[in-house]
Amino acid sequence: MTASMSIFDRRTLIAAAGAALFLPRPLAATPAAAHFSWGGLVTMAQRLARQPFAETPPNPQAARIDYDALNRARFKEARTLWGDLPGDVAIRFFPLSANAPQPVEIAIVEKGVARPLRYDPAMFEGDAVPKLGADAGFAGFRVMNAARDADWLSFLGASYFRAAGAEKQFGLSARAVSIDTSLPGKEQFPRFTRFWLERTGASELTVHALLDGAALTGAFRFVNRLTSKGVVQDVTASLFPRRAIEELGLMPMTSMFWYDQSGRPHGGDWRPEVHDSDMLAFAGADGTPHARPLVNPVAPRFSLFEEVSPRSFGLLQRDRAFDHYQDDGVFYERRPSLWATPSAPLGAGAVRLYEFPTDSEYVDNVVAYWTPAAQPRPGTRIDAAYRLDWSSARTPGVEGQAHVANIWRGPSGEAGIERLVVDFVGVPSTVKPDIWTDVSGGAIVKAAGYAIQGQPGQFRTVLDVRRAGGALAEIRLQLRTSHRAFSEYVHYPLGA
Repeated sequence: MTASMSIFDRRTLIAAAGAALFLPRPLAATPAAAHFSWGGLVTMAQRLARQPFAETPPNPQAARIDYDALNRARFKEARTLWGDLPGDVAIRFFPLSANAPQPVEIAIVEKGVARPLRYDPAMFEGDAVPKLGADAGFAGFRVMNAARDADWLSFLGASYFRAAGAEKQFGLSARAVSIDTSLPGKEQFPRFTRFWLERTGASELTVHALLDGAALTGAFRFVNRLTSKGVVQDVTASLFPRRAIEELGLMPMTSMFWYDQSGRPHGGDWRPEVHDSDMLAFAGADGTPHARPLVNPVAPRFSLFEEVSPRSFGLLQRDRAFDHYQDDGVFYERRPSLWATPSAPLGAGAVRLYEFPTDSEYVDNVVAYWTPAAQPRPGTRIDAAYRLDWSSARTPGVEGQAHVANIWRGPSGEAGIERLVVDFVGVPSTVKPDIWTDVSGGAIVKAAGYAIQGQPGQFRTVLDVRRAGGALAEIRLQLRTSHRAFSEYVHYPLGA
């Protein structure tokens, strides 16, 4: 996802999702039915990897289904799949559009038998969809709750999917894999071409999916559960490279960060902050929590955190105060965080964070993912299993330790020296921690810290930094007591 790419305009896709809100009573199935199993899907992906890649052609009429046309193309509520059953697993489908022009195949699995769904333009209201043709196919699907007043899961576009938090809000997205994301001009977007949907509980849906792309194929199984705290997904995947992949990203997640209180644009938007996520966090193999506040850089950049079997990582929306955003339309403070936890040790590799500049809220400009140290080779198989937790949790992974609440930056008042202010919460008034600092690309001139008067539990650190020749300075900061960590380990790129 380079700065010049617009392949995933997140706001347009979100608008498309909302336009298709009133979607499929059980859909008519074609006569074709076949035995289905996870093992069979893995075999299918493995065989596909031995064949040349063939891109699914886009529907030539899909470009005519713009935002306004999509608003008119509402799926008929009476056609909702499993809509007559109690529970939170009611499926509605997306039509093709300018932003999702390639059809996917969808089948329903019951008792080990898969029956394909038959597309019919009459499923949709309005006059736009019939222009796509009698056999246009679907673009994706969404899952509605029991009240039918909100959806909690959506698969739409390439291999992207989203889930909601406890406040019935979408925000950041995930995808099956990322390929060469931080390599300029080389990123690829394999796509889910086939889905098998299986209702496995009143609030549980199992989604099987076939991934196909020029670099690899894959079989995916998502066991999706709606809980009171948000959505939990248990993911199993088997990947089969078609060629050597320079940078394979597992458990990738994509978000938007325009600005926060530390870098509000002058003369720009009126809102104090605009972002879906504000923090990359991860827990090392020894449990040490790390925090890397997000930035909107002046040029594309990536941060690399080499680890051996980290416990978990995620993109968080930690700031949950309405008055920090003042947006009463999209409510950024309600956006879910996403936390990925592998089911088995990952081995050597790195948590990567890729950021590129944006001047609006309409493009996802942040990607986080795990990259194995071993480069994938054709003819091999890569198995992965992990949990994705979409919640509104404020601080997953840092329970019992002080954590970052706010970042501020600006001039120190002395020529050539910048000031970085980091506020922590969770510091008792009886504790005055030591401030440990380190820096690459500069020097820390002064480091001070104190409890913020009138703000229980809050501790402010003030760092004055001289950057080397204007270069980027990588700041590392941690609060300690008696040489023991008292806070998460903070990484910050001053000058980005």
